[in-house]
Amino acid sequence: MNQQIQMVDLKGQYQRIKPEIDSAMIACVESAEFINGKAVSIFSENLAKYVGVKHVIPCANGTDALQIALMALDLQPGDEVIVPAFTYVATAEVIALLHLVPVMVDVMPDDFSINLEQVKNAITPKTKAIVPVHLFGQCAGMEELLSIAREHNIYVVEDTAQAIGAKYIFKDGSIHQAGTMGHIGTTSFFPSKNLGCYGDGGAIFTNNDALATRLKMMANHGQSKKYQHDVIGVNSRLDTLQAVILDVKLQHLDEYCSARNAVADYYDAHLKDIPGISIPKRVPNSTHVFHQYTMKIADGKRDALKTFLQEKGIPSMIYYPIPLHYQKAYQTPRFPKGIFPVAENLCEIVLSLPIHTEMTEEVQQYIVSAVREFMAS
Repeated sequence: MNQQIQMVDLKGQYQRIKPEIDSAMIACVESAEFINGKAVSIFSENLAKYVGVKHVIPCANGTDALQIALMALDLQPGDEVIVPAFTYVATAEVIALLHLVPVMVDVMPDDFSINLEQVKNAITPKTKAIVPVHLFGQCAGMEELLSIAREHNIYVVEDTAQAIGAKYIFKDGSIHQAGTMGHIGTTSFFPSKNLGCYGDGGAIFTNNDALATRLKMMANHGQSKKYQHDVIGVNSRLDTLQAVILDVKLQHLDEYCSARNAVADYYDAHLKDIPGISIPKRVPNSTHVFHQYTMKIADGKRDALKTFLQEKGIPSMIYYPIPLHYQKAYQTPRFPKGIFPVAENLCEIVLSLPIHTEMTEEVQQYIVSAVREFMAS
């Protein structure tokens, strides 16, 4: 293969929209509005329209978004927050930082979403919130989860870092975007995300006016107005320069989602019949924006396949190699090894192939050919 294959081609994506990006960045620098510039509000309004939510509160990164969301709910030390055991550490990290208790549950073996039966069983009088993760680009089972939350008077904070633009279809036919269904939604604009900036960034979504006011204060030192601090907050801002970049890329987000789906369709068509490979399941009540294309590799061949692909110049990633309850920082007798067999097994068998907006069919053919070659050996 003559060209270098990447998990995500940010340079190629930039080159395609270079005139738009460069013009927006130059205008931002010339305005000298580097912090809380008008462009931040404009982007927030445009993103709110795109996802269909009343309020978008930008912040410094996706982890901050999760932390500020939980801070705004006024939870108390010792309160419990339910999270999936198969996710990135940030989901549980912010819970522990606020002296709350992360209560882990297993995930589903086919679509990797939070196991709703285990959610029901994990609820105690101390349970105050659930954080479903819309993993790899499609929504968790929100209709049932929201019903569970209403029954027990529990907050729902959606972790939408990997699924911005994904749509969930309720039984009544109504459609809502990821991050807009719970009390609060959070997302990340890390450069490799489907909507990524050229540094760090994040945002918080809510339809609740009172929560929006509180979230805005908490992201800005707890200020209701300048030098008046009503609550304890943090300093978490989206730079104006990142806002103008994101506003340009937002106009291309549907196009990006379509491009990722085209790559996923190609992979599906050419990998689905290979023994030992399980392609990603697409659930019927959610669209998929394919932040990652994550397969399951049987018979203990995952690591050998990863090595083989690397030798062929094909990168791949393991999301995630260690379940949360195995991590040293989160180990507790409450969640011993073996308690979440699905999450533990997934960490041994999942492998994500390159998927991004700039992939050519030649590259896709080369990747599929290499996977077939290995699995046939």
